[in-house]
Amino acid sequence: MQVTSSVRQPLVTGGKTYHDVTHDVARQVEGKATKLWFLAFLTAAGVLALGSIALLSTLWNGIGMWGLNKTVGWAWDITNFVWWVGIGHAGTLISAVLLLFRQKWRTSINRAAEAMTIFAVICAAMFPVIHMGRPWLGAYWALPLPNTFGSLWVNFNSPLLWDVFAISTYFSVSLVFWYIGLIPDFATIRDRATGLRKTIYGALSFGWDGAAKTWMRYESVSLILAGLATPLVLSVHTIVSFDFATSVIPGWHTTIFPPYFVAGAIFSGFAMVLTLMIVTRKVYKLEDYITIGHIELMNIVIIITGSIVGIAYITEFFIAWYSGVEAEQYAFINRATGPYWWAYWSMMTCNVISPQLFWFKKIRTSIAATFALSIVVNIGMWFERFVIIVTSLHRDYLPSSWAMFYPTWADVGVYLFTFGLFFTLFFLFAKFFPVINMAEVKSVLKSSSEKVHK
Repeated sequence: MQVTSSVRQPLVTGGKTYHDVTHDVARQVEGKATKLWFLAFLTAAGVLALGSIALLSTLWNGIGMWGLNKTVGWAWDITNFVWWVGIGHAGTLISAVLLLFRQKWRTSINRAAEAMTIFAVICAAMFPVIHMGRPWLGAYWALPLPNTFGSLWVNFNSPLLWDVFAISTYFSVSLVFWYIGLIPDFATIRDRATGLRKTIYGALSFGWDGAAKTWMRYESVSLILAGLATPLVLSVHTIVSFDFATSVIPGWHTTIFPPYFVAGAIFSGFAMVLTLMIVTRKVYKLEDYITIGHIELMNIVIIITGSIVGIAYITEFFIAWYSGVEAEQYAFINRATGPYWWAYWSMMTCNVISPQLFWFKKIRTSIAATFALSIVVNIGMWFERFVIIVTSLHRDYLPSSWAMFYPTWADVGVYLFTFGLFFTLFFLFAKFFPVINMAEVKSVLKSSSEKVHK
């Protein structure tokens, strides 16, 4: 037996056949849940239940349960909102942008990344709704709906309303894109199943028959949705940054925010994809599909976006000095040396210094190092949002109004609720849906796998 190597590193190892791909991915859906899955799912559900206490308490008693005060009117709520939206960016980038650029290495990781996007956006959308205090009385005012209460309309000049449009569009397109990609795989599982399972997956597959015309339409729809989703990678987090950039608060009204937020979102999103995929790869024994090559390429994206974020941090300080505006200079000096200095330097360490370790091939191809650094990056990105929001607010022009923000148990509990919700949804997805896109992996199998010739 002779093994011939291709110019590029193979994307599917182990000499897999088309049947092997179907069997290796579908068996996770068809088989019984493992003890490890049950343990992980029950842990996530437990965190969700624990966080529900804080969420219900906040809804019942109002956002006075949080640690907000007259000076710091935004804190953990908007921090978590921006953080979750950022995590959702990698799914659209991996699926849509890399599809348009015909990057084959996306095929094994796009399905889980798309699912992560859906769940992260759900978690993000919760925070503006909760922040309304009594959402059942006024949440619909954020929607541009005709009303019978007179001439009261939504304020189209407000960037907070732009968030509603951006997030709802992003969620809708991402959800359709994700589900369209699932249909051929649902049909594969339908054809292997019996009884109730066959009925359920038959309904989910929308009568997919695998004909040439069906595949042609599937590919056309995928390209159209990718074309719609690609501008969203840039627009969604750009609009989220306008929440701050259109204000007059020192530390917020900076024109670098849109590209800086987009780079940071892709940065944190890819880190979360790595965290999830490394665990999924190990638990479901998918090492031949999610290879070291996939992990290395994602780490390279993290190097690039992490470097852009680092340049943005330096640029902010330079422009504050160059402007000659004392209030602007003080805002940034206070970030680095004020009461929240620990948050600022945690952000710098996690976001600027730690990704540079991926320049070493030994580290960016190490599973353990990648897993640890992916978590470190997301911790740093949370601190970035916290630093931007809280340190810009807690000291303003009047020293008499200076205040500190301290999170309460309700702040922490609602944040835990979103973690529990995210991982509960992800574990359910990983069990009942094919976690790897079988159809797309098969499409690159001939050109991107280890070729074995007898």
